[in-house]
Amino acid sequence: MQPKLAITCGDPAGIGPEIIAAWLRASAGAIGEVAVIGPSSWLRMLPTEVEKIPVGLDAFSAVLGQPTSEGALVAYAAMELAARGCREGRFAGVVTGPVSKAELAKIGYAFPGQTEFFADRWGGDPVMAFNGGRLRVVLATWHVPFCEVPQRLGPQMLHRTVAAAAELARSEGVAQPRIAVCGLNPHAGEDGLLGEEERDFLNPALAKLRGEFPGLVPSCLPGDTVFARQLRGEFDVVVALYHDQGLAPLKTVDFDAAVNITLGLPYVRTSPDHGTAFGIAGRGVASATSFTNAVATARRLIVWRARGDAK
Repeated sequence: MQPKLAITCGDPAGIGPEIIAAWLRASAGAIGEVAVIGPSSWLRMLPTEVEKIPVGLDAFSAVLGQPTSEGALVAYAAMELAARGCREGRFAGVVTGPVSKAELAKIGYAFPGQTEFFADRWGGDPVMAFNGGRLRVVLATWHVPFCEVPQRLGPQMLHRTVAAAAELARSEGVAQPRIAVCGLNPHAGEDGLLGEEERDFLNPALAKLRGEFPGLVPSCLPGDTVFARQLRGEFDVVVALYHDQGLAPLKTVDFDAAVNITLGLPYVRTSPDHGTAFGIAGRGVASATSFTNAVATARRLIVWRARGDAK
């Protein structure tokens, strides 16, 4: 029997529980393939055939739209159970519900996001990636101040990010991925006129990687045009060098559909690419599209890795 896919509730005061429940109602044939982790009060309302794993905080009862430290404890406990289940072989991967970083910080959560948490629990070198349907984007850096980005863009990080971009595209059926890399500076530096990073170390590093990744561009491309070129079909995936460089275009064209993917770890982890949306929780208007895509993406990655295609 194949390990199941774990689904964590996220912050129970947000929209995570309701979009998970909506997905379960629409995916009756897949219910036996997942295990849902959350507070007992919510789990009792899910279909009886779903495997349910309570977080152990039985006295907790969420008020939708009202974040609390108790809700953050639930979200944290669900993440711990999912991470442990993967290490023990019970789960093949995790789809995480959205959490409140501010509430998690109040309870002593030591990570800037869920990506860093799973990297700590599993080991590996995480790479943050996104699949929106129209755009695929992989980030070289993410939760760091912009002033620190140039110092972090060494050859090893570039190799790890390009390799993750290739994995993402191949898991989606692209045999020979065409990979573009954004420049750091306007117009990709204009050969040193607008910045020296591309000329001095980014482009030489990319040139060395082309032997391993033949579809990789030979040098950085201007970030203001590369995503339009991806939409026209020139590239299968784009590497952005910092958070907003990649996520601004992705969320412009794929806001409701995008999936957050953590690559570079021993186990698959995806999540919907949106937050807790406390302001609309419980109103029945939250879209489950991103969560649905997160489950589908996780399954494709798990199958692709199991086939032995991943290196």
